Amino acid sequence: MAAIEVGKKYVKIAGRKAGREVKVTKIIDKNFVEIQDAKGKANRANILHLEPLP
Repeated sequence: MAAIEVGKKYVKIAGRKAGREVKVTKIIDKNFVEIQDAKGKANRANILHLEPLP
C-alpha cells in the first residue's frame, strides 16, 4: 500500500462507514490516522481500512 498522506482523499473499505469518502487530517502512529468525513466529523481509522482515490 502507498504511504498515507495528510490532506488526501480515501475510501473506507471496512467498518460501519465502508464505501464513504474521507480525508486524512492527521497521522497518529504507524497504524492509525485521524480522518474527517463529508459532514466534518473526525474519527480514528486503521490505515489498512483505507484505499486512496485516483
